[in-house]
This record gives sequence, C-alpha cells and structure tokens, in this order.
Amino acid sequence: MNRRFIITFLLACLIPIMVQAQHETFRFAQITDIHLNPNNPNPTEDLLRSVAQLNATDSIDFVLVTGDLTEEGDRSTLEKVKSVLDLLKQKYYVVLGNHETKWSDSGCTAFSDIFGSERFEFQHKGFLFLGFNSGPLMRMAYGHVVPQDLRWMDQEMDKFGKDKPVVLVTHYPILEGDVDNWYQVTDAVRPYNIRLFIGGHYHSNRNLRYDGIPGILTRSNLRDKDAKPGYGIFDVTKDSILVYEQRIGEPKRKWASFSLTKTYYDHNGKANKYPDFSVNKQYPKVKEEWLLQTGAGIYSSPAVKGDRVFVGDDMGYLTCYTLKDGKKTWSYETKKRIVGTPAVDEGVVVFGSADRNIYGLDSQKGNLLWKVKADEPVLGAVTIDKGIAYIGASDHTFRAIDIHTGKVIWTYNNVKGYIETKPLVTNNKVIFGAWDNTLYALNKTNGEELWKWTGGLTRMHFSPAAVWPVAAHGKVFITDPQRAMTAIDIETGQTVWRTFQSKVRETIGLSEDGERIYSKTMNDSIVCYATQGNTPKELWASNVGFGYEHAPSMQVEKGGVVFGSTKEGLVFALEAKSGKVLWKHKIGNSLISTVVPLDGQRVLFTETSGEVGLLKGPKYKPEP
Repeated sequence: MNRRFIITFLLACLIPIMVQAQHETFRFAQITDIHLNPNNPNPTEDLLRSVAQLNATDSIDFVLVTGDLTEEGDRSTLEKVKSVLDLLKQKYYVVLGNHETKWSDSGCTAFSDIFGSERFEFQHKGFLFLGFNSGPLMRMAYGHVVPQDLRWMDQEMDKFGKDKPVVLVTHYPILEGDVDNWYQVTDAVRPYNIRLFIGGHYHSNRNLRYDGIPGILTRSNLRDKDAKPGYGIFDVTKDSILVYEQRIGEPKRKWASFSLTKTYYDHNGKANKYPDFSVNKQYPKVKEEWLLQTGAGIYSSPAVKGDRVFVGDDMGYLTCYTLKDGKKTWSYETKKRIVGTPAVDEGVVVFGSADRNIYGLDSQKGNLLWKVKADEPVLGAVTIDKGIAYIGASDHTFRAIDIHTGKVIWTYNNVKGYIETKPLVTNNKVIFGAWDNTLYALNKTNGEELWKWTGGLTRMHFSPAAVWPVAAHGKVFITDPQRAMTAIDIETGQTVWRTFQSKVRETIGLSEDGERIYSKTMNDSIVCYATQGNTPKELWASNVGFGYEHAPSMQVEKGGVVFGSTKEGLVFALEAKSGKVLWKHKIGNSLISTVVPLDGQRVLFTETSGEVGLLKGPKYKPEP
C-alpha cells in the first residue's frame, strides 16, 4: 500500500482522537451586524435586549462580536457600542466589519483605541480562536485580508500546533465576490486543523464552505420581520459544534452542526478556484518592468518625482523606492497607518498619517523636516502647488502648509465631515469633497470659503468624498455614489448639469487638453464626456470588460493614452480620442489605486495586497 496514503489515513484517524482528548465542552455566543446608528434608536434597543438575555443565560463562556457594529464607523458610535457590550457578564471579542473599515473618520484607528486591537487571539478549553479584519479599508472594493494578518495567523497557529482545533472569526465570508484574496486565506490556513470560520455580513443564517472549510454566517442582531432581535449560540461538545439561532424571548433553534471527528477538507490540497490571468496572454507585449511585494497593505497611490517613488502603507511607513528598479532607498515610520496619497515637490515629500500628524520629509534622505499636529487622524491625499501643500483631515479642518518650513499658512475649520480626497487646486481655488454630502471651494490664498455644493444629497454615503475633482472650461466635474456625474460652475458653485445616464460612481479624469472627462461605470465600461457646453454630451463609451466595478480609482491621461484600474487587479490603457482598448494587464486580484502614468507606455501602480510596480505597455503614437 502506498506509504503516503497510509500516513494520510493515520493522520485522518488520529486528528479526531486528539481533538476529543484535548478539549472540554463549552458554549459561546455570537452577535453580529449591530449597525448602531445615532439617528435610529432601534439598533441600540435591539443590542440591549440581546445583552440582557445573554446575561440571563447559563453557561455562556464568552461572546464573539463579528463586525458592522455601527452604521458609519464613527468614534462616538463605536464608544456607544462598547458601553453596551461592557454590560455583558461574559468576556467578549470583537472584529471590524466593512461599515467600520470603509467609512471611518479615524482610518479605523478608533476601533483599536476603543477595543484594543483590530484582531484577537485567545485559547479556550483546547481551542484556538483567531479574529481578524477582512476589510475593505477606506476604499470601496471587495474585502481583503492584508499580508501582515496572514503572517500573524500562520505564526499563531504554528505555535498552537497543527493538530489542535482552530476557529477563525471574520466579518466577511471568505468567498469569491466577498474577499478578493479568498484563495490566499484558505491556502494559508488549510494545513491547520480549522474546524470553523464564523462571520456575519449577510444578515442571515448561512452554512457555507470556503474551499471545503466549514463557514457559518449568522443572522443580524437587528430585529427581524417579527420585530425580534437575535444572535447565535454555539455548543461545543466532545465530538461536535452545534449552532443555534437565539431570538429574544424564545427557545433557541438548532440549524446547523459540525463534526469534530470528520475531515471536511484536504489539508494538503488547494483552493477550488484561482483568479483568471488569461487576459495577460491576450496582450503579451505588456511587461512588468519591476514588481515589489512590500508585505503590508497599501491604500494610497504612489507619488513620483525624478528617479524616486514614494508609497505609504498600512503599517505606517512612508517608503522611497528607485523608479528604475524598485529598490528601497529609505523608509520613515509613523505611529499609525497611512491612507492618503503623498505628494512631493522641491525636495520635500508631504503626507498625512492616522497618528494625527502631517509630515514633511527630505525626499532624498527621508529625514524629518517638520511635523504639523492635527486633532484627529489625517486621511486626506496631498496636493502641492507652488511650495504650498493642501491637505484635509478628520478634525473638520483643511490646511495650507509651507512645504519648506512646515508653517501653517491658513486653516479652514468649517468642514462637517472627514476628508480623504485629493484636493483640486485651480483658478486661485482649492476644491475638495468630504463625507458630509458637500463639495467645498476655498480661496487658495487665504482659505476663505467661496461656495459649497451639496446637490441635494442627504445621505452621508452619497457624498462626493472619494472622487478627485477635475476642472475645465469654467466647470468642476465630480462623480458620487448616487451614480451621477455632475458639472458645477467653478465661480458660483451652482449645478450646470447632472446626469445619471452612465451609472458612474466615484471616479473621474481629465484629458491633457482639457476637452474631455473620463469616468468608470459600474459595469465594464469607461465613458467620455465633453467638458464644453451646458449639457452632458457623451463622446464615446468603451467596453473594457472588467465586470462589476465600484472602486474609487481615477482615470489619468498621458501621451494620448487613458490609464485606469479596477478592484480586481486590472490595469488598462485606452486611446484617449476613441476609447479603443490598447491593452490590459492583470497584476493580482485586489484593488489597484489610481495609477501614475509616466508617459504613454509606462505606468506606476500600487495594490491593496502590498504590491508596488512599474508596467510598460507597447509604444503608442496618437493620430495627429
């Protein structure tokens, strides 16, 4: 008999025996998708009722809280959630949901401040429980598990022992269409004895498989159609995990069970499916000049000046690489993650950090020149114009700073929401959006408010806050999550036109000659509109074939070529005048932030999964 078969058979027999021998029976609860909202008292009441019933229930050892604690991810609501959860008699463990990661005035740092960490690890009666963030962070995209969390999981499980039972806790299900690197997660954990993934997000009970590994999602804590809040109960017996739905005031109802003796998946196997990179064979002339895996999540675009490239990352480092080959020349550490895109000019690189500081560094050596303190995290991208850096923060303040001295030239303190966008500096104005339904126009010289535009938007989630505005022919152009494109009079702030025709979301770009704007639709296409005139005029629409799309990455024209990117790792190039697809190249399967073209062939990029690189496409000669 084949020796490998015998070993595999023996291991399959021994693992269940060891599981039974090493753990005791216990019970725990799971609360998920709380969605506390200061404008709606019902979610708070629902959570209080669940906490009261858990406190009256015997033998609950601990509680898992699996994300979407809030509706808008703000600090005060997170603190409110904690104050209610602190009423629990049992110890509880919390992970973030997408409502804490996509919409967060603190860049998710408030969550760590309040709950202690973005992930948790504990052992209980022979089991290891690991909880971690499944994203997305600050950018509208699929969920993502960052490289540093994958390393952490591997280290913790390796220390615990490959044969001992592990439960993994997330918000998102680890599935294609929910988490962009699902295959990396399942391949990373497969060698270990994973008994269950536990999550939420779908607001309903689901019994799933993540490449064979059992995955359970439970109902939202919010009241259901019968006005009953509820949560999950898990009974761990000697040989099983039993899953119950617990509605308030009713007996618990078992709806799923999992054996602790059965082998559900091949520990030596692989994911059932991997991303399709066949598009790269269609355009073989596109080459990766260099590609660097940094080992940390990246949410900002690169900045480039001369022969240097500057990138901020999730671990709080601003790093300088050589443009020629991607070699690291220096790295500067801040205390918390960098979300906004840096800017560099006149020997100074400027960027904000979630550690509540704006930094100015020597772009050649990486040493600190100055630092400006903010009252809240700084998530905004930077624009430098004539030696002045313009940047917004989450302390309701927009600043103009001398890049050589760090002196704050002026501040504007009347922003209601937080700022993540890259400001537009043009016509002696600074124009930017915030997560308060508002686009602001300030006097570039002194910060005086010139006008504000809201366009009738009433929901925070519809704000023109992720788009980078552009301007031409006396108009400012934006898109917003209400799926509209808008032209605004740059002098008055009045709407010139607004169209829902193309179902765009949070992307826009301007042609080099200022005659055209580009935007990405939510399904397959890039559209081009004329900048002249007082009515929307579509010039062309190009089917690029990228599928469903909602990532806020802008289109950029260089050398007659329009470059863009998607949430699934695709970079594409189109002929600016016609929209003809020139080439496409898939880097990975995660969000590519706004790319930085150097000319009509070469384009710099960063990817959420930690890659920085330089692509080179075939030479293009625009028609005269």
